Amino acid sequence: MAATGSAHQAAHPYHLVEPSPWPIVGAISGLLLTGGAVMWMHGHAFGPWTTLLGALLTAVTMVGWWRDVLKEGRSGYHTEVVSRGLRLGMALFITSEVFFFFAFFWAFFWGALVPPETFAVSWPPEGVEPVPTWEIPFLNTLILLTSGATVTWAHHAIKHNDNRTAFKALVLTVALGLTFTAFQGYEYYHSIVAEGFDLTDGIFGSAFYMATGFHGLHVQIGTVFLIVCAWRAWKGDFTPQQHVGFEAAAWYWHFVDVVWLFLFTWVYWWGGSLHFTVTPVE
Repeated sequence: MAATGSAHQAAHPYHLVEPSPWPIVGAISGLLLTGGAVMWMHGHAFGPWTTLLGALLTAVTMVGWWRDVLKEGRSGYHTEVVSRGLRLGMALFITSEVFFFFAFFWAFFWGALVPPETFAVSWPPEGVEPVPTWEIPFLNTLILLTSGATVTWAHHAIKHNDNRTAFKALVLTVALGLTFTAFQGYEYYHSIVAEGFDLTDGIFGSAFYMATGFHGLHVQIGTVFLIVCAWRAWKGDFTPQQHVGFEAAAWYWHFVDVVWLFLFTWVYWWGGSLHFTVTPVE
């Protein structure tokens, strides 16, 4: 099979992927993960175990599939044409993520600017104290902005063929990402346990936790992405001409930074300082 792939590579710049088990394994993993989660929510006895199996198979799929992609890159299959395609794919993926978060912002602004008039509504809900903007949220803003600078530092080092400096910058970026996650976890714990502010507190609570929670998940995914890049930099994998994997991670991390700036400005600051009460129309 390798010889066939080499022959195709010599004939044109495109990469004809060898047969792979990961698409079907990934599809089955996704079915088990989502189906198990639904079963779990409905109290089915096998729900937790199905969800766990789906999560494990999904992790195996990601590790195996991306390992194969790295091998393809090292084997010379990622020509300039293929690299452009990979960059375009990442750009389109990030675009889809923009619309994903747009839905949460739409819900938040709808609740804040066009509250229903058929029943009494208060913003924030009665008895709920919004998260103080200039405490952990502001600290996390500084952390993410700093991490954006360090990942750019790593990119600059790679362009100058300095994997050692890139490794140091990426380790620092990963540490900042983990710190952000730890602070957000403390913020959630304090808000939910100490203040009693949770998902059930109207549009304010549900939109707040959906938007900030999914952003937190993206930070965790991005952190794993950067850990892999740090490992590759330590091994000297990146060259000034070939570092598409790092570019994808850096783009994703900058996207996470920008989304957080919108969350900090509109959800924490503006949304937390807005107060009103709507009485139902008779």
